[in-house]
Amino acid sequence: MEVKLAECAGFCFGVKRAIDTVYEQIDTGKTIYTYGPIVHNEEVVKELEQKGVHVIEDKDELTALAAGDQATSSGEGARQESQNAAVIIRAHGVSKATQERMEQMGLECIDATCPFVKRIHRIVEKAGKEGMHVVITGNPGHPEVEGIKGWCTGPVTILETEEEAEKFTVENGQKVCLVSQTTFNYNKFQYIVEIFQKKGYNGNVVNTICNATEERQRAARTLAAEADVMIVIGGKHSSNSKKLYEICSRECAHTYFIQTLDDLHLELPKAVRLVGITAGASTPNNLIEEVQNYVRINF
Repeated sequence: MEVKLAECAGFCFGVKRAIDTVYEQIDTGKTIYTYGPIVHNEEVVKELEQKGVHVIEDKDELTALAAGDQATSSGEGARQESQNAAVIIRAHGVSKATQERMEQMGLECIDATCPFVKRIHRIVEKAGKEGMHVVITGNPGHPEVEGIKGWCTGPVTILETEEEAEKFTVENGQKVCLVSQTTFNYNKFQYIVEIFQKKGYNGNVVNTICNATEERQRAARTLAAEADVMIVIGGKHSSNSKKLYEICSRECAHTYFIQTLDDLHLELPKAVRLVGITAGASTPNNLIEEVQNYVRINF
């Protein structure tokens, strides 16, 4: 039985950059906070927590952190403690209002937003100032999409399905700027673009799905079409990992989604020739190798 890893799997550039940023700050000896989990992989977040990294979950906790720093600023030791804290913006980014709030509170703010996401922030901010209706294809509950929406200065709509795209309308003559969550399904985005073209909307279409996402989805689809069994490794809250699972499931009936090796309970069909493995953008290489080795040894 052959065990084959997809050509593109595991950490993408933006995730690696964000995690490297956290480790660089840990080495400074500061007290490190991240605004939300730095990436959508629970194992990575647990490892960072063990190294003393704290996760701020919402704006109230951010306010409490800043208030605590300010309330103790009268003492020299407290001042040093305040200066020794840093808040890192996670790879998914945040809204403009949240980023400005961090700065206004006087907190040291380190921006680890993926550069590809930052590019979308600039695109939608500019489009809004030009009076365009911004349309974002993506998961409305995902922090990346919420962050992108928070940089829009005018009307904005989030679409996740082709059905929603069919129902979407704008005022006569208003231009549309169509962008996408970086990890959105590439084929689904193209379908939505075609719908907008048929409707004759005037404006800009910017494919902001990052190349790593396109390559990862293409490689997963190709491997799943060959495989008898497919394993997708990723965080349970990871949007791009869930999309990999959807893509692989269409090509391979025996597709499994796991977060760690403990989740792997394979029921292999008879005469398995090829087991394929892929992994989301936030999945560390050591976990991918662990799953590969386990499958090779035990099946």
